[in-house]
Amino acid sequence: MNLQIQRDSDIPLADQVEQGLQAHIGRRVYAPGARLPSIRSLATHLGVSRNTVIEAYDRLVTRGLARSQPGSGYYVEDGAMRFPSAGMSNPRDAESVTDELWHLFREQNDTVKLGCGWLPDSWRESEDMAYAIRQTVRRDRSGLFDYGTPLGSPSLRKALSRRLYSMDIEAPVNQFLLTSGASQALDLLVRLLLRPGDTVLVETPGYYNLFGLLKLQGIRMLGVPRTPNGPDVEALERLLETHQPKLFFLNGVFQNPTGSTISVATAHRILQLAERHDFNIVEDDIYADFQTSSTPRLAALDQLNRVIYIGSFSKSLSCSLRVGFVAAAPALIKRLVDLKMLTSITSSRFAEEVLAVMLENGSYRKLVERLRRRLDRQLAQASRVLTTAGWQLFCRPSGGMFLWARWPGVDDATELVTRAAARGVSFSNGSVFTPDLAVCPWLRINVSYIDDPRAMAFLTKPM
Repeated sequence: MNLQIQRDSDIPLADQVEQGLQAHIGRRVYAPGARLPSIRSLATHLGVSRNTVIEAYDRLVTRGLARSQPGSGYYVEDGAMRFPSAGMSNPRDAESVTDELWHLFREQNDTVKLGCGWLPDSWRESEDMAYAIRQTVRRDRSGLFDYGTPLGSPSLRKALSRRLYSMDIEAPVNQFLLTSGASQALDLLVRLLLRPGDTVLVETPGYYNLFGLLKLQGIRMLGVPRTPNGPDVEALERLLETHQPKLFFLNGVFQNPTGSTISVATAHRILQLAERHDFNIVEDDIYADFQTSSTPRLAALDQLNRVIYIGSFSKSLSCSLRVGFVAAAPALIKRLVDLKMLTSITSSRFAEEVLAVMLENGSYRKLVERLRRRLDRQLAQASRVLTTAGWQLFCRPSGGMFLWARWPGVDDATELVTRAAARGVSFSNGSVFTPDLAVCPWLRINVSYIDDPRAMAFLTKPM
């Protein structure tokens, strides 16, 4: 057993044991499903107390890397290392995530943000929005100065009710809460429904802001590997054998970062498991408007019984005109409104009315139709370029703006991120898309930026 500790180190013994075991799991010394050393044998080998080993094992369980089987011992979780392939980085706090991503938000025009999560400024269309702004001011100047209602604009909630009905989700206006983007929606749900120490399920890879938010609130995350057809249902079932999560956060359509879309069969199976194991689902559907032909949502199959549905217009319309929403059971909406009033009073009445005008006059529908066509062309081009150059694609998305890709022989995307930066191309390290910031060989590629010659040069010859 090649596991050692340093007694003269400032790092606590339990931390050293945990980090050593993580490294062994990452290098497949302990393969998925393998039994870890017994508490007694490991404590004897390292010359530490049993409590030190127990604490280290409990942390591995919390991070979704191991599972406990009473009377048998601890085992490596089958899905723990689905995406990483060369060890684990030490767990870090939420500030480390923001440190990794801050460069994407700097006001600089000298790099290609090939790894960012939004559309280029050159893709944005301002004329229709400018017209809607003028119309909003003419209709009701008080919208520039006064608070809105806590639930949000009645006219926009009516429009959203019609939109969701077209997706087979029946939600009257009293089942909507408008928010300042999907991020506020997630924040409100985490604050309201979870307490420090609670366990939730998240996708891996998945949305880094959500991981940081959960860490800040002291929530235990269990990673469910993402497959091209959605969350790995078999891995989910194994986690549910030993854990009792309160929520499962998932991104169904054009998932961030893989671009994959959940299949109907997978959606049905997840809802069955939610009913059997008594947990709720937060369905993040912020990329819905990029989809040409709609696929069934969990919210449609469940009709907002166990599913809480989140949407947003920030990705398609404007990152600055931030409007999102939550659709859920009326009783939950009432509790969310109370929390929203305490934390932000209301969301932007002006932004909500501008969006309502664009939905009513049809300009938003035409705008997203143009975006879909443009993204589809970019996605096809990016897929050809990457496969021709030799990249491995996680899947071939049917739309959206993301591809999840890796370069053969590279086990840690940090090397690629560094090489790209030297050539004027910026990425988010693939590790930030894992709940524990594990070493990861994959990169998220935003296809809307590939036309830049620097992006094309890097993608065709990254090494």
